[in-house]
Amino acid sequence: MITVKDIAKMIDHSILHPTMTDEDLIRECDVAKKCDVASVCVKPYAVKLAKDCLKGSDVKVGCVIGFPHGNSSTEVKVFETEKACNDGAVEIDMVINIGKALGGEWEYVETEIKAVTEASHKHKAIVKVIFETDFVTKTEDKIRLCEICTRVGADFVKTSTGYGFVKQQDGEYNYKGATLPDIELMRKHSGPKVQVKCAGGVRTLDDLLKMKAAGATRSGATATEKMLEEAKQRFIK
Repeated sequence: MITVKDIAKMIDHSILHPTMTDEDLIRECDVAKKCDVASVCVKPYAVKLAKDCLKGSDVKVGCVIGFPHGNSSTEVKVFETEKACNDGAVEIDMVINIGKALGGEWEYVETEIKAVTEASHKHKAIVKVIFETDFVTKTEDKIRLCEICTRVGADFVKTSTGYGFVKQQDGEYNYKGATLPDIELMRKHSGPKVQVKCAGGVRTLDDLLKMKAAGATRSGATATEKMLEEAKQRFIK
């Protein structure tokens, strides 16, 4: 029987919107503590404050690297990782160089993911590699990324940032984020030691349970309280 705690410990509570202030960060860290989630996922400058806010809880501090578009140089991503870990992050969510992946420059992509993974592991932090599946849409490219992440020892493969906005047919910019087919594909083509994180568009308990059934063990979320309240009110004990 799945429990409310099981659901909570799947969630990385995202505190990443560019308009969020320190006051917002403190409030959302309080939400994370109250809900006893797996981690918060914060912007690099906010790691120290998040660590202070979460003192005394077992909610971990995660930090995004090269967020949201992955365009920093490898050296900058490694520096950003080192800085985040030194400030107290124990989970690192890095965005790949999307243009390099789309251009088929796989040696560059692998070298970069390996460098960030090694920097994270040196500090005993885990690393989650964000593919941005709204931009990287070809099945063969996603499979290649899963194979690379397995080869270099990344801890997670992850779908999206939640900021991969693509121009739609109506002219509006929006994103899909995590999809069940992508989670299934990533689970199938990643090694057994690599876990899968869904992120982007997971807003309800049903969304989360479907992703779990497809193979995800973590999920980014902003609707954390809503999902856990729903869990308490339903069949989950």
